[in-house]
Amino acid sequence: MIKRFSYYFLLALALLLSVILIRAYLHQPDVYEIKAEAALALNETKAIENLSKSIQFQTISHPDYDKFDYDEFQRFLSWLETEYFQVFKNLEKKYLGKTLLLKWQGEASDLNPILLTGHYDVVPVRADADSIWQESPFSGKIDGNYVWGRGALDDKSGVIAILEAVNYLLEKNFSPRRTVYLSFGHDEEIGGRRGAGKVTEFLLNEGVELDWTLDEGSFLLQDIIPGINKPVAVINVAEKGSLTIQVIGKAEGGHSSMPSSKSSVGYLAEALLKLENNPVPGKLEGISLGLFDEVSKQMPFQYKILFANLWLFEPLINNFLSDSPTMNAVIRTTTAPTMLSASNRLNVLASEAVGTVNFRLHPRDNPEKIINFVKDLISNENIEVKNLSTGTLASSVSDWETEGYRAISNSVREVYGDIIVAPGLMVGGSDSKHYAKAAKNSYRFNPFPLSAKELSGLHGIDERIKKDDFLNGIRSYIKIIQSGAN
Repeated sequence: MIKRFSYYFLLALALLLSVILIRAYLHQPDVYEIKAEAALALNETKAIENLSKSIQFQTISHPDYDKFDYDEFQRFLSWLETEYFQVFKNLEKKYLGKTLLLKWQGEASDLNPILLTGHYDVVPVRADADSIWQESPFSGKIDGNYVWGRGALDDKSGVIAILEAVNYLLEKNFSPRRTVYLSFGHDEEIGGRRGAGKVTEFLLNEGVELDWTLDEGSFLLQDIIPGINKPVAVINVAEKGSLTIQVIGKAEGGHSSMPSSKSSVGYLAEALLKLENNPVPGKLEGISLGLFDEVSKQMPFQYKILFANLWLFEPLINNFLSDSPTMNAVIRTTTAPTMLSASNRLNVLASEAVGTVNFRLHPRDNPEKIINFVKDLISNENIEVKNLSTGTLASSVSDWETEGYRAISNSVREVYGDIIVAPGLMVGGSDSKHYAKAAKNSYRFNPFPLSAKELSGLHGIDERIKKDDFLNGIRSYIKIIQSGAN
């Protein structure tokens, strides 16, 4: 009896291993025919100089619109009109505040238009930036490899690359069949309400339904996704929402010389530790499943075993992804304690200690669900959970089986060759939350390569972009417009 049981057990185990290994073996990437074409000939020196000049305009957005330096914004826009006079001569121009909307009329009025967009406002730099950056942040310094400065990645490179692409196509007498809109926002970094928001209102009032939009988003990521040694073009098909709450610890205040057994700070600390140690549940599904199903086909065989057999290894994979801040943000709503306040005197016990916590909402979650999760997890009468705003839902998820998505992905393959293209989830926000209201589908992707080292420059120190990468981004936009507008 025991021998028979052992026999059947070993047989079942052998069958299980066979299924696992066969599924892993069959987990292969699709084969794409890469067009072997010579790189498009650009006026490289001029394009790089224009990016450098754009960075020198200090178009810094501010949470208070009254504190914008609108004269500087206007100087930037006037420079654009002078430098890209052919674009402004051939395309219809409209300003909504300091946001620029251009319309390139297509030949076929029955085709829904497309929109390519970026923003030219930038976040501030620290007061001591000149002493801690390798190059002054608004110098636009050009060296042997890079163009330096605030906006080099986010997002003047996108704005200038799109204009360079349109200028190139006009010089080649390209005429789009589908109308192409270009929109360059002035307040994306503070939500885009007066920029992209007003553009969207205008388009809706004009009865314009966009077939698809392309905004800033992810990049052509290099050495960022574990187990992948090829560049990965992550085309974001949705973006996360946001919710900010206060977690308030309450206790008797008093003099620090006679502390009680538990302080408001202690209650708050316990609550915040619970939130950090018990993240909102997440899993590999939807967009994140689409992303990892694609990239895992290019991983070493041991990783293919895991991703090709999610039915067995999903808990292990979720734990593995949760250990990476970048990957963790893709599979769940993230929890980030960001601000603390308590007593304003060193010898006073605060009756209330306040922690501010920011959540970036995954498409599967909503503000009410997160508030209930926090209250149930903390479950302490000495803790109050206070919602600071209604929060914003994640965007709708765009289809990545469309002609628009293929136009973007195939164009990038033509420029960069043997790369991986996959759908992704934007963990921050973009102006697409506005433009999507007038579009069937919205995609978020910057066609520039980006390494983990360069990624730290986004909103940080030493923001910069490689000159060759910027030029290939222009080539990508040229092909995206050629393909998407026909």
